[in-house]
Amino acid sequence: MENIFKRKIYNDLLQWKSTSQGRTALLVEGARRVGKSTLVEQFAKNEYESYILVDFNVAPSHVRELFDDLTDLDRIFLVLQQQYQVILHSRKSLIVFDEVQRCPKARQAIKYLVADGRYDYIETGSLISIRKNTQDITIPSEEDRIVMYPMDYEEFRWALGDKVSTEILRQLYQRRQAVGAAHRKTMRDLRLYMLVGGMPQAVDTYLKTNNLSMVDKTKRGILRLYLEDFKKIDPSGYAERLFENIPAQLSANANRYRPSAVIGEQSELKVVELIQSLEESKTVLFCHHCTDPNVGMSLNKDLSRFKIYLADTGLFVTLCFLDKDFTENVIYNKLLSDKLEANLGYIYENLVAQMLATAGNKLFYYTFPKDEKHNYEVDFLLSRGNKIVPIEVKSSGYRTHTSLDAFSNKYPSRIADRLLLYTKDYHQDAPVTCLPIYMTQFL
Repeated sequence: MENIFKRKIYNDLLQWKSTSQGRTALLVEGARRVGKSTLVEQFAKNEYESYILVDFNVAPSHVRELFDDLTDLDRIFLVLQQQYQVILHSRKSLIVFDEVQRCPKARQAIKYLVADGRYDYIETGSLISIRKNTQDITIPSEEDRIVMYPMDYEEFRWALGDKVSTEILRQLYQRRQAVGAAHRKTMRDLRLYMLVGGMPQAVDTYLKTNNLSMVDKTKRGILRLYLEDFKKIDPSGYAERLFENIPAQLSANANRYRPSAVIGEQSELKVVELIQSLEESKTVLFCHHCTDPNVGMSLNKDLSRFKIYLADTGLFVTLCFLDKDFTENVIYNKLLSDKLEANLGYIYENLVAQMLATAGNKLFYYTFPKDEKHNYEVDFLLSRGNKIVPIEVKSSGYRTHTSLDAFSNKYPSRIADRLLLYTKDYHQDAPVTCLPIYMTQFL
């Protein structure tokens, strides 16, 4: 039996229930195996007198066919209660459409089910599949959406039984104080998170086996599912190859992801379609180049220049060596022993991207010429009030921040804080604030 982990998104479900009062359904989006079904069923058990969970992966044909004709909702509810042996109570019961992309007519029915008003409705699914399967149906407007990410670092610590350390780190961050003697242990804890990741199945495997080889096997299974999904959506194999090559593109230290280097020259329409499929799968995070680094960066997003990170750094580590056996995966040994070489620093960059996105930040970066052959690069830009916060990521303890300094000289009036995220303890190198990477979760 798998562990059920505490997830922060549960509070979002509570808020939806109290504010919606049955006026909207809720769609929980997210990558496969991120924990959507477990979360929603736990919520249904805790917050309603009864619930019916219709899993469209296994639902019988007569249940699917219920949504072909919506003229008699009473009959639909009677059949569902009979099929699942559950009594529904008006305004006290929830109906869950799990993997709703498998039954587009059920998604379309949400409009009429919500208007009926008797019960609450939650759908789970992946937009990538939903879009491919809903070309001929009406998408309901009576639908709120939230995105579920892999477990963040604090949730990972909770799973390991640590309810205290993140709150202490939060207070030290707010006070701008060094962690001190606990820094080395905190970095070891963070490196473990980088290796295991935040996919509930991988965390569960770690807790049960304390064996990173078994964890790696679990993550390989999840990655195979993703690659199979991409293959189904794009039989040409291009989407699959774009996903597999994310580590290679980051390790090349280029200032953008270059699809043509992976799949050759394709039509612009084809590339846009492939990129959209990747983004909607929620398995990856896109970080777009900002043409004018200022507040309102979404208005200055360069759609043709972007970097791609994995939404889960644990999966990213495994993807780096997917073609090799676990025993050959030097990243595990290097990370555990804190001997990660500089050319593997893109793993920390992926972790920062994940932490920033999970904390609710949109991802942007900025490059500008250094000389005829080289560029300065600010790894991430955050918008804070009417100012921006440039971030440089270092996988080492070095406090050099050439790109930050050059960027600050170029746009002095636009900048609030200047942040260097690195592997050492808090340090103020005025005017640059040097933060240990585990503090990224508070940005």
